[in-house]
Amino acid sequence: MIDAVGHPSSLLLLGGTSEIGLATAERYLAGGPVRVVLAGRQSPRLADAAARLTRAGATVETVEFDARDAAVHTEAVRKAFAGGDIDIAVVAFGVLGDQEKAWQDIDAAVELAEVNYVAAVSVGVALAAEFRRQGHGHLVALSSVAAERARRSNFVYGSTKAGLDAFYTGLTEALRGEGIGVTVVRPGFVHTKMTEGLDAAPLSTTPEAVADVIVSSVSSGKEQAWAPAPLRFVMSALRHVPRPIFRRLPL
Repeated sequence: MIDAVGHPSSLLLLGGTSEIGLATAERYLAGGPVRVVLAGRQSPRLADAAARLTRAGATVETVEFDARDAAVHTEAVRKAFAGGDIDIAVVAFGVLGDQEKAWQDIDAAVELAEVNYVAAVSVGVALAAEFRRQGHGHLVALSSVAAERARRSNFVYGSTKAGLDAFYTGLTEALRGEGIGVTVVRPGFVHTKMTEGLDAAPLSTTPEAVADVIVSSVSSGKEQAWAPAPLRFVMSALRHVPRPIFRRLPL
């Protein structure tokens, strides 16, 4: 159970090598021991992630998980919960891809849709079932400010995140009153391996800063959060900019 000061005894990271997910785990570990389940494809990166959290004081388990193989999602989630209750689950996997290729190449577009949207929905259904069975818990979904209004520069990615965002926003309402919280976090540009080499956008942030937003949002029961917080007001304004003006903005 999550204690009175917001510290969980267990954490599931779907996307076990996610830099934001690992920073979140370390943020919790700074407050005391946590059992962490890393769900991801078996690889040297997953082994390194497990070793990193072990050094930080976690008891680490790994579960085989492939975002593009929906047939294994329910079983992967069940295995994660089999070792004991999960207090917090973070849906942290995703791909950015080549945005120019994505709207012209079917395989590239389908990969983004399958990983960022279809898999997120699939695991969301499985997580909701397990949380309802145990009667408590908190689910965190990593969305993006790209979900809030499609831009020419990344509209395929943005469309997949928009679907994820809508699903978990709806799941928040579906699980309300069952002792299960849902938080949708919308980061802006985050300096990670996924964005390496790209020009940083204004109000860019780090995995550690996003982790702070996640931890504080879960502790306070916040259902939606932006990282950094001022992006909420920026995106609110951009949503209402007329299209002829919006398309001329350097976004």
